[in-house]
Amino acid sequence: MKCNVAVVFMHDYLDGDLAREEAKQLQEHLGQCPSCYARYESLERTDAFVRTLPIEKAPEHLADRIMKSLPSPRRPAAWTSWVRRHPAVSAAAIFMVVMLSSFVAMWNQDQELSVTGPDLEHVVIEGNKVIVPEGQKFSGDLTVVNGDVQVLGDLDGNLTVIDGNVSPLASTAHIAGEIKTIDRAVDWMWYKVSSWFGTLAYGS
Repeated sequence: MKCNVAVVFMHDYLDGDLAREEAKQLQEHLGQCPSCYARYESLERTDAFVRTLPIEKAPEHLADRIMKSLPSPRRPAAWTSWVRRHPAVSAAAIFMVVMLSSFVAMWNQDQELSVTGPDLEHVVIEGNKVIVPEGQKFSGDLTVVNGDVQVLGDLDGNLTVIDGNVSPLASTAHIAGEIKTIDRAVDWMWYKVSSWFGTLAYGS
């Protein structure tokens, strides 16, 4: 047996964990190696001394104080738990926030006059003003963005004015549909969403 193996066996032997065959080999080695025998005697005295020391009893509530001093595990925020439990509602809410942000951004950026309708040759545009002339008939819906509207003739459809004004109707004017005036970003968003869903329903 080599000395380095004997040193490892010494500790196990003193703890009573060494097998009988290995203990026999260790005893034979100690009888032949004065250096290892001296080391073993030193370890044996130290082990005996430690065993004679009185066992100090730990103070009461020491375990409780130690546990209280440990940092408590971080609890996930309430909103993250709610998101995990309601993924569909969370996705819908995020979608609505993105839509609202994009609509508001478009509302703030789009400041040019825009006129849409199926019969634009019967309207007159003067600067920021859209006019349906007297004696003219506009067929279909007319939508004006960032402009003022004056109806002097016939409008066979709905009139929608976004971020603009409708002049008082002349005595010769006639509008077959509804007049919608939208001057807020939220109303405009609702108008866009309604139009989008209306397009989907019409397409299907």
